[in-house]
Amino acid sequence: MKITREIKTAILVIASILLFIWGYSFLQGRDILNSHRTFFVEYDNVEGLSTSAPVTINGLVVGKIMEINLMPTTGKLQVEIQVKNDFPISKSSTIDIYEPGLIGGKQIQIIPNLQDTEMAESGDTLKGRNVPGLTSVIGEKLAPLQEKIEKVAENANQLLVNLNQVLDDKSKANLRESIAKLNVLMGEFEKTSKNVNQIIDKNKSNIDGSLANLNKTTANFSKLSDTLANANIGQAIKNFENSLKGVDKIITNLEQGKGSMGKLLNDDQLYKNLNATSNELELLLQDLRLNPTRYINVSLFGKKNKPYVAPKPLDSISN
Repeated sequence: MKITREIKTAILVIASILLFIWGYSFLQGRDILNSHRTFFVEYDNVEGLSTSAPVTINGLVVGKIMEINLMPTTGKLQVEIQVKNDFPISKSSTIDIYEPGLIGGKQIQIIPNLQDTEMAESGDTLKGRNVPGLTSVIGEKLAPLQEKIEKVAENANQLLVNLNQVLDDKSKANLRESIAKLNVLMGEFEKTSKNVNQIIDKNKSNIDGSLANLNKTTANFSKLSDTLANANIGQAIKNFENSLKGVDKIITNLEQGKGSMGKLLNDDQLYKNLNATSNELELLLQDLRLNPTRYINVSLFGKKNKPYVAPKPLDSISN
């Protein structure tokens, strides 16, 4: 069967028309060869959003923005998006306009509700919202900061005005004089610091020796503290307390007349007896000194002993 020229021409025209339709759709972001679903979302403001912008789910591109139309009845903007059939989207999912960065404009992301089992069908209108982007957040943060800076600038300006009012010619002259004296004082301080540095340089060896002695003293003190720490000071103090208790007990016994020493200190009769014994011993010694022959009798010729005469008390002799 021979194909005529007319049939060939018709096939070529039809193919050209189909190719033109596909190319036009592709340029508009539509791919007629792939299966997809179309959803509509209404917004109050779509500033920065353009057609052919990607539609993402968790950062994955799943579709494109097809058209943005103004609704004459409500005044809102209707955005038509095209999403692949591979991604199930529930009716309660949220379609957000967000700004991924400072450059590149705004995009649309789908926040799916995985708890909802009722899937959205092609042609449904979903809920949309505007998420503040990085530029908006920075603007919101900078606005209060700008107000604070303006207030600070106003306060600084007012402070300068008040300062100019306070500082008259005499005050300015005094201020200049104070600054000049301060410069002189700083010069004197610089000279003094140089002299101190010279003194330190001249006596550096003495200072080093003093520091060495100080280090040695510190080391000795450390050894002494270690020795005191290792010594059983607590036991020594406890023994000293026990000794004090013993001494206190002895003194108490002496005061109460217990024991020989206690009786000697507190018994008046014993004191009188000792005193009497001491007097008799003194009389005996006195008699022995005055009349030794009474006690040592050496006689070659049989001489008679003298009769015994009681010695006088020491008090009467002294008188």
